[in-house]
Amino acid sequence: MDFSNTIGISADGMRVQSARLRVAAENLANKDTTGLTPGSDPYRRKTITFKETLNRETGVAGVKVQRIGQDNSAFETKYDPSNPVADAKGYVKTPNVSTMIEIMDTHEAQHSYEANLNTMQITRSMMTRTINLMK
Repeated sequence: MDFSNTIGISADGMRVQSARLRVAAENLANKDTTGLTPGSDPYRRKTITFKETLNRETGVAGVKVQRIGQDNSAFETKYDPSNPVADAKGYVKTPNVSTMIEIMDTHEAQHSYEANLNTMQITRSMMTRTINLMK
């Protein structure tokens, strides 16, 4: 019975979902930021991708953050000629962040984190019961 592999895999899952939540929180926090100068680009939405990893010693697959990248979709614009960063036509570029997408990402990260935590708790309970039986 090698419960340490299960705990390690669950810990990997919790680690990457924490990173996913951090990225979504950063995106939401910057949803209304603009560029610094007229016509400049605002905050660009960040994305996160995961990759499978293989522990060569145990032969067990885990997961890690592969990359934190950027969403290259177009910025939206809004007409706000009084804004100091508006271009010559009075338009301000706004971040390519969708509140709904970020909320969905946070919900998925939460559910996955909780599933990994639940797996870890069940594994710990099974370990404790096994040790108690051996006493």
